[in-house]
Amino acid sequence: MPERKHSHKDPEEMRHVALGFAARGEGRPTLEIVLKCDTMGSVEAISALLANLKVSEAQIKVIHSGVGSISKQDLLMALTGSGLAIGFNVGVAPKLEQWVKDHSVEVRIYDIIYKLADDIKAIAKSMAPVEAEEKVTGKCEVIATFKSKKGGVILGCEVVEGTVQAGKHFRVVTAMGPVHSGRIESLQVDKQPVKEARTGQQVGVQVSGSTQGNVGDFIECFDVTTPKRTAWTARGKIIHMGSS
Repeated sequence: MPERKHSHKDPEEMRHVALGFAARGEGRPTLEIVLKCDTMGSVEAISALLANLKVSEAQIKVIHSGVGSISKQDLLMALTGSGLAIGFNVGVAPKLEQWVKDHSVEVRIYDIIYKLADDIKAIAKSMAPVEAEEKVTGKCEVIATFKSKKGGVILGCEVVEGTVQAGKHFRVVTAMGPVHSGRIESLQVDKQPVKEARTGQQVGVQVSGSTQGNVGDFIECFDVTTPKRTAWTARGKIIHMGSS
C-alpha cells in the first residue's frame, strides 16, 4: 500500500484538529490508528478484522497501514489520529523510544491477531462518554403550597418514600411528568429547620425560583453520580503485548 501523504503542519496541532473532528462525528468518538505488519496479507486480514469489530461506543478507523517496522513517519501519522500505532510481528525503528515518550504516542506490538483485536475493542469501548446517573433517595407528596417571605415557594409535603435532604437535587413530578428541577434550599419540620425528613414526616420544602409545585404533585429527591471509568489515552510508551 502506498505511503499516505501528510500535511506540513505541526504534528501536535494536526492531532488536536483530528480529535476535534472525531468528537463532532455521528454521536460516537473515533479511534484512529496506524497499523504496520510483517506482510500485506496480515495488513489486509487485520484491517478487515478491525473494520468488522462490533463496538457501539466508538468507531474504529485505520488511517494508515503498511508493511515493515514502525517508523517515525508512521508515528507522525499516529499523531494526526488518536496517538496509537499498532505493529503485528514487526518492531520499531531504532532510536524512537524517546521520541514516542516526548510526543505521547503509544506503540503496541502484537504477535497474536485476536489479542490485538480484543485490546483494540477494549480501547474503543473506553472512549464512550461517561454519562451521569441519577439515584432517587426520597419522594414526597405536595399537600399544600405557600409563598416564602424570602422569595420562592414553600411546598408543604408528606414524605412517602426514603429521605428528603436539604441541598439535594430535586424535581417536581406531575401527572404529565417532570416540570421543574433544581436544589432544595431548606427544610422545616414543625417550623424548625432540619437537614432531612424521613418517611411519614410532614415537611416544608423551600425551593427558589419555582412556582410549579401544586397539591397532588410529587417531589423526587435524587443524587447525581458519575460512574468511575478510565478512558484510554496514549501513554508515550512502546509496549510489547506478548502472547499471554
